[in-house]
Amino acid sequence: MPSYLPEPLYRHGTAAKTGILLINLGTPDAPTAAAVRAYLKEFLGDPRVVEIPRALWWLILNGVILNTRPKKSAEKYALIWTAEGSPLLVHTQKQAKLLRGYLGESLGSSAPAALSPTLSHGERGQSCSPPKDGGEDKPLVEFAMCYGNPSIAAGLEKLRQQNCDRILIVPLYPQYAASSTASAMDAVFKALRRMRNMPEIRTIRHFHDHPAYIAALAQSVRDYWMQNGHPDKLIMSFHGVPRYTLDKGDPYHCECQKTGRLLAEALGLSAQQYQITFQSRFGRAEWVKPYTTATLEDLGKQGTKRVDVICPGFVGDCLETLEEIAMEGKATFLGAGGGEYHYIPCLNERQDWIMALRTIVAEHLQGWHTGQEDASAASRTRALAMGARN
Repeated sequence: MPSYLPEPLYRHGTAAKTGILLINLGTPDAPTAAAVRAYLKEFLGDPRVVEIPRALWWLILNGVILNTRPKKSAEKYALIWTAEGSPLLVHTQKQAKLLRGYLGESLGSSAPAALSPTLSHGERGQSCSPPKDGGEDKPLVEFAMCYGNPSIAAGLEKLRQQNCDRILIVPLYPQYAASSTASAMDAVFKALRRMRNMPEIRTIRHFHDHPAYIAALAQSVRDYWMQNGHPDKLIMSFHGVPRYTLDKGDPYHCECQKTGRLLAEALGLSAQQYQITFQSRFGRAEWVKPYTTATLEDLGKQGTKRVDVICPGFVGDCLETLEEIAMEGKATFLGAGGGEYHYIPCLNERQDWIMALRTIVAEHLQGWHTGQEDASAASRTRALAMGARN
């Protein structure tokens, strides 16, 4: 007999609310071998992440990887850990807080003009503070991690306890991949199976080519170059996936290529001025190419005077950007004979990114906020995003 979670206390006349759940990949609770081991066991134990026969992988994971990798990974996490905690957790938490405030301003008030990005050039790149709430009828925003804490189940329950009967699921992965976006959806639907009174669910599949996202990315690069000058080559490094996923029909590789092409077009770069690469290769199998490490090494050997690297597949800095790219990538390039090496930070809490996220979310909330965000208002947000790109 199924065991369902207790239903939240309900009072007649209580208005139903709309919830938004931001989901990111996850992080250990601490930069220790024990915490990393628990995180890796959950992460690498997901059949979406590693698609090899379960029995064989169980032996490799529990017999080898979890006995050797946690200590090394913990040392890397310690290099980037902050006083507030894991960078990925901190950035995701701040993004949720900022989105909550800006959605309250734009959807909770009767003035859609609040969506207009009336910012000066300098303000667009600044980290922002949430504005004053614009009303009581605003979406509730929580965040969760696909692996680690806070869990997706906990995030959904938090929204459910606040009387949300409509929930928009927002995986913070710009490009869709079965190993990331689909894993998050698996966890969402697994959690829903434990609910007697399920909420209405909408999901965002991807936003790899959304004009507002591309505009925010491009502006972050322009702002960096305005302060630090231009490179000889811009590397756009995306998280890698095994080659067989592309062969089996996963769209991730193609969506990364489109993001890179649109970003290059927005920056006015020629084909010779940028390159799309893939990082974080794991194991001996072939992954999608070219590899970031090999590319940086080749550019160093060629005596390239300056290389800049950006990671458009991440909306918040994390181990893969701060340690693997900013530190290891620099060592690889300089060690091979390269000149200057610059890492361009992720979007994090940039105001233009939070506004882009708000635009993306607002489009998917159409119909759930009748009277506040109708189809015409959603059309205006997209038009504004297109204008920001030009």
